[in-house]
Amino acid sequence: MTYLDHAATTTVRPEARTAYLEALGRTGNPAAVHAAGREARRLLEEARETVAGLIGCDPAEVVFTSGGTEADNLAVIGTARARRRAGARRVAVSAVEHHAVLDPAHALAAEGFGIDVLPVDGDGRLAPAALDALTRDTAVVSVMWANNETGVVQPLGPVVERAHALGVPVHTDAVQAAGHVPVDFRAVGVDLLSLSGHKVGAPVGIGALIARRDSPLEPLSHGGGQERGVRSGTANVPGAAALAAALAAAVDGVAVEAERQRALRDGILASLESLDGVHPTGTSLPPDQRHPGIAHAVLDGVDADSLLFALDRAGIAASAGSACRAGVHEPSHVALAMGWDPEHARGTLRCSVGWDTTAADVAAFAAAVGDAVGRARRAHRA
Repeated sequence: MTYLDHAATTTVRPEARTAYLEALGRTGNPAAVHAAGREARRLLEEARETVAGLIGCDPAEVVFTSGGTEADNLAVIGTARARRRAGARRVAVSAVEHHAVLDPAHALAAEGFGIDVLPVDGDGRLAPAALDALTRDTAVVSVMWANNETGVVQPLGPVVERAHALGVPVHTDAVQAAGHVPVDFRAVGVDLLSLSGHKVGAPVGIGALIARRDSPLEPLSHGGGQERGVRSGTANVPGAAALAAALAAAVDGVAVEAERQRALRDGILASLESLDGVHPTGTSLPPDQRHPGIAHAVLDGVDADSLLFALDRAGIAASAGSACRAGVHEPSHVALAMGWDPEHARGTLRCSVGWDTTAADVAAFAAAVGDAVGRARRAHRA
C-alpha cells in the first residue's frame, strides 16, 4: 500500500513510540501525592514544558486534551460561553474551517449566539473584507492556520490585529500546521491554539489547547479540576509524553523536511497536471502560504468516491479532504467556499505526504493516477 493520506493521520514516529511505551511501564496517577504519583506528575510536566518550548508559550498555557477536536470545541464553545457574561453574543469562523470548529460554532446557535461565516477567495484564503464582520459583540473568532483539505495557510496577522482592536479573542486550529510550518504562539499573537498528536506522529488520543493565561475559558466537562480547571479527567501521561516526543522530532529540522516534502508534493501535482480537466489548488501562492505536504485538486467529471475507490484498487491511499467526513457523499464545503459549483466540489482529491513518504510512493501514484481518473470519469458518465 502506498500511503498518501498523512493529513488524516500519520505514521507513529519511533521517538513517540519509545516515549509512549516507557510511560506505559510506569504506574501512577499524576494527581496522587505518593512517589508513583509524583513520578507520573514529573513525566506530565516535562511533556508540558517540551510542548511549550516548541510552540512558543508558557508551560502553564498548555492544556492537554484528547485531540484536536476536543481542543477546538473547548476553545470555541468555552470562550463563547465565558464571554457571554460580558454581553458578547456572536461567533465568527472562516468558511473553510474543519468541522471540529464549524459544528461547535453552529451548535452555539441553539444557545442564542449569532454566527458570522467569514468568506474566502478562490485560493481558499480569507478575504480581507471578511474581517469587517468582527465587532465588539463577537465572543471569539476562529481562523485555522493551515487548511486540512487544501493546505492553504491563512493570514493570521490581520485577523489578530483587527480582533484585538475590538477586544475579541482569536483561536486558530493549528492541527495541520504544527510540525510542518513554523508555529510560534507568542509571535503570532493568537489567544488560543489547537494541536493534535496523531498529525505529527504521536498516537491517536492526545492533543493540546494552548490558551493564554488571561483567556476567558469555561470548562466543557467537570470533575477533578485538572488542567487549570478547564479540562477535568485523569491526565493521559503516556499520550502527553508521546506528543512531546513526536512534536520535538517534527519541529527539529522542519525547514529541511519541508523542502523534502514540498518536492514530493510537487511531484504529485505534476502527475495530476499532466491530465486534462485537473485544477490544482493554491499553486500560484508563495511557498509560505502553502502546507509543504498537501496536494489538492478539483477534477472535472469525477465523483470523489469513485476516484478514491479506483486509487485504492491500485494500492494508493488518498482522500477527498477531511477524513472525519469520509463516507459522507456531499460536496466539499471548502471547495464550495472557494467558489466551485456543487458538481466540481464533489470531485476533489487530496494527497498528503509525511515524514516517511518516499520518492517511490510518488512514482507509484504517478503510475496509477491516470487510469484511476479514467475509471472514475467513466463511472461518473454511466
